Order: sequence, then C-alpha cells, then structure tokens
Amino acid sequence: MPSPRSIAKFNRIILKLSGEALAGQDGDPISPQILDGLARQVKEVVAMRVQVGVVIGGGNIFRGLSGEGKGVDRTTGDYMGMLATVINGMALQNSLERAGVPTRVMTAIEMKNVAEPFIRRRAVRHMEKGIVVIFVGGTGNPYFSTDTAAALRASEMNAEVIMKATKVDGVYDSDPMKNPKAKKFDRVSFSDALRLRLKVMDSTAFSLCMDNNVPILVFNLFRKGNIRDAVAGKKVGTLITN
Repeated sequence: MPSPRSIAKFNRIILKLSGEALAGQDGDPISPQILDGLARQVKEVVAMRVQVGVVIGGGNIFRGLSGEGKGVDRTTGDYMGMLATVINGMALQNSLERAGVPTRVMTAIEMKNVAEPFIRRRAVRHMEKGIVVIFVGGTGNPYFSTDTAAALRASEMNAEVIMKATKVDGVYDSDPMKNPKAKKFDRVSFSDALRLRLKVMDSTAFSLCMDNNVPILVFNLFRKGNIRDAVAGKKVGTLITN
C-alpha cells in the first residue's frame, strides 16, 4: 500500500479561499458548518504530508471596492477589508485546531496580540513542520486584492500551485450560470486565458503567477473531497499553466 506522501502530486500548495465561501445560506457571514467541512478537507491534505498555506479573503464581512459606493475612502475601505480577512483567518484557525490540525495565522498588518507578523523564513519553517499557515491582511497594502496576496505568497513560499477554491467546478468560456452551453476548460495556458479574457484572477495576480510560473488550479470547494483529489493529481477543475 502506498504511503500518504506517495499519492500526493504536490509538496507545497497555497489554497486561496474567498471570504464569501465562508458565508452560510442563512445570512451568517461565517458558517460554522462550512468552516468545519473545510477543516476536514484540509486535514485530509495535511495527512498526505502536503505543506499547506491558506490565503483568505474578507468579502463576507467587508470589501474595499464596495465601500466606495457607501462613502468610504478607497484606501480606508481596503484596510477595513484587510482586517476582515484577519477575522476569517482566526475563525478558520479555530476550526482547524478543533480538528487537530496545528495552525498559525500570519498577518501582513502587525497585530501582536492576534497573529504572528508575516516573516517569510518563519512561514516556510512552520510549513516544513507540517503546520498550516493562514495568511491574512492581504499584502498589507491598499489597492491589492487577496488574489494578488495569494500570488505573492505562493511565489515567496515557492509553492507548486495555487488552488483557487470557488463555487464553480472550473473555468468556462462564458458564465455557466447564464449559458447552459458554456464550455469548460480542463487545461488552458496563461496566454490563452489572457487572449480569451477568461476571468480567473485580477490582472495583477494573474501577471504575477504568469511571470513566476505558478500554476493556478480553479475548482469547486463545495464538492466533497475535491481538495484531496486535486492534491493527488486527479482530474479536478481547470489548470492554468505556462
């Protein structure tokens, strides 16, 4: 029987989660059921001896861009959004640790009583020890999305792939919610994704991944076992690569 490590295709991954993915259908911005289900999926991957980093968004609580329409200055709104990612990161840490998964929250905005400051070498060391590192606070700068933070952390951590968890099962040539004939891509190049104007990540994040040769795997978070199957190299979602 193969060892857990032998069935994993990747040694180190960055899992990108949107804040909206944590929201419950009852209007609760953070669903305990979704968090616990996510923690179980991550635990399966850690058992495969894969090093896991998580970049989490804050859109379920506050989004900087939407704040502009409510009279909030864009820079202020972006910092508010970064603080929302810290809340989500702490909630995810709680669920992971209750599941028996050692976890650290590292923030790009220093707040000593809540999380460790992001230090690249320390983050790498945590991951080498099998500790899941949750990266919060975005990049620490306004005008950059958490997609860009994921691309940046993946490059800094020398991750082999960004696994972008969404509500759909991959990348399509048009919106599958509106077009029942939309074509799903199993694999697409960065250049073709740009040419076809496929909405994968924002342009800054996408360019960073392309320049640093970091593949992006887009898949459905809510299909049970998808994270494990993706790490094992099974046919899941859409892979964007050079």
